[in-house]
Amino acid sequence: MATTKKQIVPFTVAGEGTGVLQRITVGGDGTAHRFATDTVPPFGGQDSEPSPLSLTLGALTGCNQITAQIVAKELGVTLGELRFDATGDFDPSVMAGGADGNANFDAVRVSATIATDADDATFERLKTETERRCPVTQLFVRSGLEFTSDWTNAAL
Repeated sequence: MATTKKQIVPFTVAGEGTGVLQRITVGGDGTAHRFATDTVPPFGGQDSEPSPLSLTLGALTGCNQITAQIVAKELGVTLGELRFDATGDFDPSVMAGGADGNANFDAVRVSATIATDADDATFERLKTETERRCPVTQLFVRSGLEFTSDWTNAAL
């Protein structure tokens, strides 16, 4: 059996700021992207930028969409509009209050509506392969939180 040499693609970011506001620069292949994070007033922020937790859920939906495109192409499925919604249940008592426990989300739920030309079996394969291969989904799943997803196949 032939083995494939593992490829490593580094992703780098650098953040700097004062208080809870941070400006982040994404490194890479000559293009630098910038964004910022803040938090809500109860955590000391001004809510002037998305919170890191909101960006994490956004990374989840975005990564699912990218991965679905890759998987759909391999399956010969045509995709139309994709909509991913993610909700995370977060108890701030560990982060903000110092309580014992896990500072992670308790649960994350994803709801997806995807316009495809796939039959039911192929759509299920699209879903399971996307979730298996999506790095951000796997960060959530392997973290031990309660992860659920509900995908709907909408006709093209």
